[in-house]
Parts: sequence; structure tokens; C-alpha cells
Amino acid sequence: MYDAIVIGAGAAGLMAAAEAARAGRSVLLLEKMEKAGRKIRITGKGRCNLTNARPAEEFIDHVRANAYFFNVAFSEFNNRATIRFFERLGVKLDIERGERVFPHSGKAWDIANALTEYCEEHGVEIMYHTRVTEILTLGGRVYGVKYINRRGFERKEECENVIVATGGVSYPSTGSTGDGYTFADAMGHTIEPVRPALTPLRTSHPQREYLNGLLLKNVGAKLYVDNELRQEEFGELGFSERGIEGAVALRMSRDAVDALIDQRRASDLLRVSRAAVDALIDQKRVKLVLDLKPALDADTLRERIRREMADMQPEEFFAELLRKLVPKNLVVPLAKEVDFHSKSYISKLTDTEIERLIKILKGMVFPITDYAPFEYAVVTAGGVSCDEVNRYTMESVKVKGLYFAGEVLDIDADTGGYNLQVAFSTGRLAGQLKK
Repeated sequence: MYDAIVIGAGAAGLMAAAEAARAGRSVLLLEKMEKAGRKIRITGKGRCNLTNARPAEEFIDHVRANAYFFNVAFSEFNNRATIRFFERLGVKLDIERGERVFPHSGKAWDIANALTEYCEEHGVEIMYHTRVTEILTLGGRVYGVKYINRRGFERKEECENVIVATGGVSYPSTGSTGDGYTFADAMGHTIEPVRPALTPLRTSHPQREYLNGLLLKNVGAKLYVDNELRQEEFGELGFSERGIEGAVALRMSRDAVDALIDQRRASDLLRVSRAAVDALIDQKRVKLVLDLKPALDADTLRERIRREMADMQPEEFFAELLRKLVPKNLVVPLAKEVDFHSKSYISKLTDTEIERLIKILKGMVFPITDYAPFEYAVVTAGGVSCDEVNRYTMESVKVKGLYFAGEVLDIDADTGGYNLQVAFSTGRLAGQLKK
């Protein structure tokens, strides 16, 4: 009989198992995939942005849901502690732009392997290809789990402490398929609605097909919902077949997704009136407005355009002027927005069209009509209600001996290393098995 069983060998599960074993407890770690840390290995485009080095008070500002709840776990094992932890394990780290922390090697598997080896060194028994089917309870407390092993046989293991670290439903190919929500729901826990967070946004912009592969750096962006400014960001933004992505778009996606979900929910309730639905959608529309020239105000930009035109021949095309101002992929979309053909001579460009160009460069509007599914989302928003978990221990307030850690909880944060820190901090606290 083990002292603790941990379900899920991701960032939170590995940290929880290691912490419990380090205190001398016998620990069984069950993982349904073929190796540990599958999601860790693909984070940060395979480089693993494991935390963020900002000061603690700034760090917490980037936690979007239940920051107050998370703050206890973070105060016990914060970003600085995480950096020291991995450096003690022999993983050299670098702090890059935006205070993002990466392994010096640029290889995410160094983080996953270091955690796995740390568990093994402390005696954690890890079983792969093992899928937990049920958490066993009796009289309001845990007494074990049922699982199917790699040979397909159902087994039962008794234990007084179970830590659920199964992740959310983002990147399901890594094993995150919502199992923890099923377990928690079966034991009477409230599951806050789950939806993709840090996910690409999809637009109905008529020129979107021209933009695939475009990467914009140092752009300003504003997110509007119901014509109200919700968020303002600056940085990198890109376009792909998945939608509008990059750090700026991902940071804005949480509010955009919530607004779109609210819009659809209200539309469902108003199906009896088509006019009412149309009015609601128009009122609640979500849009992303890009400032392609944030370093220049309108007057300075106007002077820049006049100067560029003065250096050009009258028979040169409008497209050539645009190439002096924006990346190639934007030339045709901008020309269409200005309603001046890219192959027209600049000598025919009127003051009205120049003003229209300036307006678009300072505020190109992308209607947001949808978002990419969980397959492309970095994290899951929603999950096990934090109101039903003791924030000082990570133990359920409904079932004794049941603990939660990581993305299965209703905690999510901005891109930039914050979400993995949530996993490390809550995993470590859960692994202490405090009562």
C-alpha cells in the first residue's frame, strides 16, 4: 500500500510525486502516455518557457483566474525557487526578453527529464501506459484507485492520498483529455466551464487568406468587446491557418473567447427572434484593432508617406509605396482596404486616400468571429472550482485525502512561463500532503 498515488506525470504531477517522495513517503505515479512530461516537451515551441523572473507582485498580476487562491502556493514555492530548483538539478537556465526563463540548451526535454529523474532518484514508482478509471472513496474519504494497466487488465490499488494532476483538455495528443474533471465531478465537485485559453483567434477579415505566414513585430493591439476597450497589448503577432496568434493575440484570447461564448449563449436563448439575435451579435461583436505603426503618430506618419512619395517616380505603383511601409504580405490587403488598386500609379493617389491609408495603418480592424479549438490552445481556462479546494493544502474540502494540482484547477495565466509555474507551485504544495 502506497502513501500517495499521483495521477498524471505532467509538470504538476511530477513535482507533486517528487515532493511526497522526498519527505520519505512511498509514491506511485500513474501516467497513461508512454513517457512523462509530454506537454512539457512541446511548450515554448520545444524550448520550454518554464517560468517568468518578474518580481512576485508583478507575476501574480499575470494570473488571470483565482490569483488569490494561487498566491499561497506561489508564496511557498515561487519563480525564484523554481529557478534555483532546476539549477540544482543541473539544468542551466537563461532569462530572455520579457523575463521569460528557458533552459540554456533550448531543449524542453531537459526540463521533463530532470523532473522525471528527480522522481526516480527519490524512489517514485512510475507506471506508464496506465489509465486510471476511478478514484475510490468511502465515507467521504479516498481509499484508492482503479486503473487499466499496459496489458489491458483492470487493477485496484488502495491508498489514503490521491493527487489529481491530469491537466486540462488543451493539446489532447499529450494525454490531457479531461479525465480529472470526470473524477472530480463524480465526487461531487463543481467544474467551472472549460474553454480554450491562449488560443489563436479567427477572423472574418475579407483579406485573411493573404496574411498566412505574416509575422508582425512591435505592433500595438487593442481588443474591443461591445465597442468597449477590454485589453491593450504591444509586441509580436502572427497569422497562420490556425488564426491570429503570437504573444499579443494569445494574451488577448481569454477575454475574446469569453465574449464569444457569452454571445453564443445569449444567441441560443434568443433564437425565437432573428432580429434580436442579429442586434445582439452586432452589439457584442469582438474586434482586434492593430496599430501597425505604434511609434509614429498620424502627423509623423503623414510626413513619412509624403517623403516616400517625393522620392518615387509618378509612374511607380501604389504597391511600391506600401512595401516601404509594411511587410509584403500586407500590401494587397492594405490596398484593398484603402480601395486603391496596388498596381495604380501613386500620382493618382488623392489626399483622401492617403488619409484613409493613415487611418488603417493606425487602426486596422480584424473582426473576431471564432477561436481555435483545444487542439491549439496552450492552456485550459475553467476546471475544478477553487472554492472547493483548500488553498493552503490543495486538498479537497469535500473528500479527505483527495488533492488537486495544476491545470485541472480553475487557474490560468498569461503566456510567458506563468502557467508552468502554476503547475510547479500547486504540485509541490499538493505533494506535501498537508492535512
